[in-house]
Amino acid sequence: MWYPRLVLGAALLPLALLVVRDVPAHLLDPPVPEAAGPAHPYTAPQPAVVSRKAWRADESLVREEASYTGPVSAVFVHHTGHPNGYDCSDVPRMLRALEADHIEGQGWDDIGYNFVVDRCGTIYEGRGGGIGRPVYGAHTKGFNRNSVGVAALGTFGAGEEVPRAVIEAIAEVAAWKLRPGANPQGRVRLVSTNDESRYDKGESATFDVISGHRDSHQTDCPGQALYDRLPEIRAEATRLRDLEP
Repeated sequence: MWYPRLVLGAALLPLALLVVRDVPAHLLDPPVPEAAGPAHPYTAPQPAVVSRKAWRADESLVREEASYTGPVSAVFVHHTGHPNGYDCSDVPRMLRALEADHIEGQGWDDIGYNFVVDRCGTIYEGRGGGIGRPVYGAHTKGFNRNSVGVAALGTFGAGEEVPRAVIEAIAEVAAWKLRPGANPQGRVRLVSTNDESRYDKGESATFDVISGHRDSHQTDCPGQALYDRLPEIRAEATRLRDLEP
């Protein structure tokens, strides 16, 4: 969850806790899947994704080259904390502000989220390293390995409208990025890599394959309204993964 400092030129709330880099993925054991119901062996096709080059990310700001983890076994859903009334044509500028604040303001090496979706349903590449590769993100501290972080651009607390386009875009990313055999409506067991989440370092935790940030941390993220729509995201991702390759 990110509370932006710069959105459309206006100063907003300070940033909430997000994530710095965890221990290297190659030093850790793979996650232990716990399927609830039949596995879905097919992956979905890649959706349209606006590249970092297209939204003009400032690559000179990035502090470290991307690193990689194992196949994606979990998806963590976030919201960014932006006001919801933005014009979708302004999203590239908002993402550049997000990039600058994560790197220059917070001292991180790049944007934390792997992907960002806007209220019009457009999917943007977040963290660099290649959208088709398992980029090691910085979105859900303790559980960044073998997972992908998708942030909805906006604030989705209780009572807020969640556009259908947001639901569908998150589901498209999840259906595409989850490893073959992962069940979007199933459960997965992950091992925490540090003590700064709800779970101590080394502690095993079981999550929905598609979870909200709050499932691992003391936070409202992704907001109650979006959290309540996670079952729809899981169902849509399942439908997409049932398509034969």
